[in-house]
Amino acid sequence: MIGRLKGTVVSVSDDTAIIDVGGVGYEIFAAARVLQGLPLGEDVTLSIETLVREDLIRLVGFPTESERGAFRILQTVQGVGAKHALGILQVLTPTDLYDAIAAEDLTAVCRAHGVGKKLAQRIVTELQSKVGALAGATGEVLTLAARRKVADDASTDQTASARADAVSALSHLGYDGIDARRAVARASEGLDSPGVEVLIKAALKELAA
Repeated sequence: MIGRLKGTVVSVSDDTAIIDVGGVGYEIFAAARVLQGLPLGEDVTLSIETLVREDLIRLVGFPTESERGAFRILQTVQGVGAKHALGILQVLTPTDLYDAIAAEDLTAVCRAHGVGKKLAQRIVTELQSKVGALAGATGEVLTLAARRKVADDASTDQTASARADAVSALSHLGYDGIDARRAVARASEGLDSPGVEVLIKAALKELAA
């Protein structure tokens, strides 16, 4: 299995790119935003997920291991294949995806092409137990041990709950869900177990700025 490629970008199309590695051209599938960021004629390094089916072998490229991990975890949901997973990662970074799952923000997940409300609900429901609210926007999948540690930390749980409530309140005020989560995340930095009202006020200042 190929897990990583470093080579020169030879060509880029709507769905794929050709990466030359030591004279061998590898066809890489990727989300459109990833392909659009590949510089022709320059060297790039991509994390690779090798998909093996009965009728094909396909290489899917990602700019980071975090995105590769998100791609994998999305496909553990019933009904989510590689196409759906790439579509979701086209509109949501891993951090935004995990925050949307934690906040049960179906609207954010539904932004992906081909993902309806029913599938978005399944993604959120099934992945609630697999990813935690991210502190510091690391974009990394939390391990089981890390999630247990978070669950055992009452203070952390209270803060995560307050953040979710603040995001919900801002969304009801008409703010975009992703923008609201980012504002709340920035507002909570340096605050010691802030309450919902404090977070909302601080987040509104962030949004105004």
